[in-house]
Amino acid sequence: MIDLNLLKIAQPEAIENVYKTHRKAFIAFGVKYGLAEDELLDIYQDTIIAFIENIRKGHLENLQVEVKTYLFSIGKYLIFSKLKSKNDINTTIEDLPDNFVWEELEEENEERLTEISASLQSLGEQCYKILTMFYYEEKKLDEIQKILKYDNKDVLKSQKSRCLNHLKKLLKK
Repeated sequence: MIDLNLLKIAQPEAIENVYKTHRKAFIAFGVKYGLAEDELLDIYQDTIIAFIENIRKGHLENLQVEVKTYLFSIGKYLIFSKLKSKNDINTTIEDLPDNFVWEELEEENEERLTEISASLQSLGEQCYKILTMFYYEEKKLDEIQKILKYDNKDVLKSQKSRCLNHLKKLLKK
């Protein structure tokens, strides 16, 4: 377990321990977004700096997730920002990859999760089922089609897209 108090006072050994412990895993995580290792190392260093600054500002007094999860959540947004600045992606909820790990989102921001959960609930039963089966339960469209008895996979895709657009509008409010 990492002592956040040692990080708060910028204890070099504690910072180095965090940095070395998670560097390889972060690079492996970031490679799937198509960035070069040197870009990912820069992003990782920025992630560590943001992490230490958040500790010093007292934002992590009651950290509810593991340090690795917190670092990866910061890093993921920095990766998305880098990709967006390169015009490689648009970071909207519509563009979440099929293998998106919903649990990472849950751990990143409790307040945002509550907002997303409430918005999902307000979408209606069918949209709720489609989105939770696809993103949370990680079911393939073929499976969802059978479970929800859709005659056509394209109709299901269209419905999923409409549901995501509606969710996106709700989250912008």
